[in-house]
Amino acid sequence: MFSSNPFTLLAEYLPPYVMQVYVLLMVIAVIAGTLSDLHHKGSGEYFALRRRRARAAAQRQLGAGEMAVLAIRTLASEVATSGEFDKWRRRLSHLLMSYGFVIYLVTTILMVFVYPSAAPTPTVVTALWNVGALMVLAGGGWFFFVLRADVARERHSPFDLVRADLFIGALLASAAAGLIWHFVQTAQGGAVASMVAFGVYIAFTTLLFGSVRWSKFAHMFYKPMAAFQKRVEEANGSSDLPRPADGSNIAS
Repeated sequence: MFSSNPFTLLAEYLPPYVMQVYVLLMVIAVIAGTLSDLHHKGSGEYFALRRRRARAAAQRQLGAGEMAVLAIRTLASEVATSGEFDKWRRRLSHLLMSYGFVIYLVTTILMVFVYPSAAPTPTVVTALWNVGALMVLAGGGWFFFVLRADVARERHSPFDLVRADLFIGALLASAAAGLIWHFVQTAQGGAVASMVAFGVYIAFTTLLFGSVRWSKFAHMFYKPMAAFQKRVEEANGSSDLPRPADGSNIAS
């Protein structure tokens, strides 16, 4: 299972360009959904207004070098290590899900565009595709069934779903369906079973990338922007947030 490219096996029923067009359509769907979400929620206007206010209230101007350092710190903290999460369980869950998702996406693109049919797919690529999906299920499942606020604190059933759960639910379903489809292929479950599993995989994957306008998918782009802006405001003195309390000044 870890050594075969599921999209190469799919070429027995569909020409490679079908999946290539599908992937491009999903990229367009993500871009369109993000832009629509920006417009609907006014996030773009909010960030632009925030930058103008910060620039006007700045006590000092930051140079290009300082801005680059702040960008690197944001990437190293909020993006690479999920530093916005204080509790290690939430952070580990998020890291597993995030890195798994990236690995899953990159290897999918490689298998669909670089190794569609004729060229043999390196085992490391197909293995990483499976590992990425498993990481998504491990981190995302941990969050979905255990760490979600309404589950952990309010004792709701994890299956009491609301629109805020659309992204995580579709992501888990897509990863799980992809692994099941791959297993059915390698277990030689037959053409009908393989195409049914593939159809389920495509349905959940389309839901994942086609629902950006209504899900939390776009938050992956907003959070680094907000974190970077916060660092800039703290550095140039324009921040309107209260400073953290100094424990030494609190009466016992």
